[in-house]
Amino acid sequence: MEFRKEAEALAPYLSSLRREFHRHPEVSRKEFWTAERIEKELDAIGITEHRRIDGSGVYAVFHGDKPGDRVMTLRADIDALPMQEENRELSYCSREDGVMHACGHDCHATGLLGGAKLLFAHKAEFGGEVRLFFQHAEEIGYGGRVFVKEGLLEGSGRVFGVHMASDLEVGTVGVKMGPNNASVDHFAIRVKGKAAHVSTPHMGVDALYIASQIVVGIQALVTRRVSPVDPLVIGVGKLTAGDAYNIVAENAILEGTVRAMTAETRKNAQDWLNALCAQTAQLYGGTAAVEWTDYATPLINPALGCKEAGRVVSDLFGPNALATDRPISLGGDDFAEFLLTVPGCYAYVGSANPDDPHTRLPLHNGRVDMDEGALVVAAALHAEYTWRYLTGEIG
Repeated sequence: MEFRKEAEALAPYLSSLRREFHRHPEVSRKEFWTAERIEKELDAIGITEHRRIDGSGVYAVFHGDKPGDRVMTLRADIDALPMQEENRELSYCSREDGVMHACGHDCHATGLLGGAKLLFAHKAEFGGEVRLFFQHAEEIGYGGRVFVKEGLLEGSGRVFGVHMASDLEVGTVGVKMGPNNASVDHFAIRVKGKAAHVSTPHMGVDALYIASQIVVGIQALVTRRVSPVDPLVIGVGKLTAGDAYNIVAENAILEGTVRAMTAETRKNAQDWLNALCAQTAQLYGGTAAVEWTDYATPLINPALGCKEAGRVVSDLFGPNALATDRPISLGGDDFAEFLLTVPGCYAYVGSANPDDPHTRLPLHNGRVDMDEGALVVAAALHAEYTWRYLTGEIG
């Protein structure tokens, strides 16, 4: 197939669609305009079998006209971040105050729609089933599990998705076997003490002091309980305590996150933090309890999917386009939930232009932008990998 050339011909369409999504970002679980716009585009392509998932996600499916029982699932996340865009000079700057597509999800949705458009135009030439996941609420580690619980992966032979990568130049695609992204857990530590006047601290229990000792102790858990070559982050981003400057704090709340690359290290970190909090609080006369929220498991790319996707990248864009040694990230992505169920691959599409410094900024930055050449790459990858799997050329 000539999917690369066909994707290049779609460049103006892809750019226009991406900019439309970028101007109208929506935060997790509120992607209603985005979902409606995706449905409108699916209908325009001719993909009329689609439905909402959990209110703001979209599931679509279509079949090739030839006989075939293989199923390929393609996923794009669609939510934005609750942050202010600073690129006011851009014609497609966010129109929503305090909301921005700073993680490339506008590009992900566009790339998947482009890939679907390419495939649907050739459905008379292949068999099997193509499933499209326009997944909501990735940023809060929610939407992926909803799609899995709905049973939408059942019977699928492969699952594939892409993420924009500002550390890779346009035309380059990262396909890394094994661990790629960390698990993500949120914790809230509630410390209970006893109020007293600061002039008589011995008559109270200082929850703020206990919380401070927990913060210090956390650093030792990372540096003294874990191998230096086993990536682990335990970060505290918020500490709230006390009622007045001259009162021993009765309550304190810490919030933070644990990021780990393996299930074993993840569990150990949780156990250690639970013990540290309880024992530190007990030592100073208080109590502490940890509340955990599981956002995402570690994203581990299977060897089989990486081999297949890597071959597609090399054939489409040349062997120099394939990057297999991209550093692991302690950021999470709930695409990991799909890989627990179905073999596949998560690829990283370069979105950096050496001549545009905004495209080389880290994601989740108020001035980050994407080189739109990445949209062509994403669309072609979706189409080519799907075509090859459904026709039996790979897998």
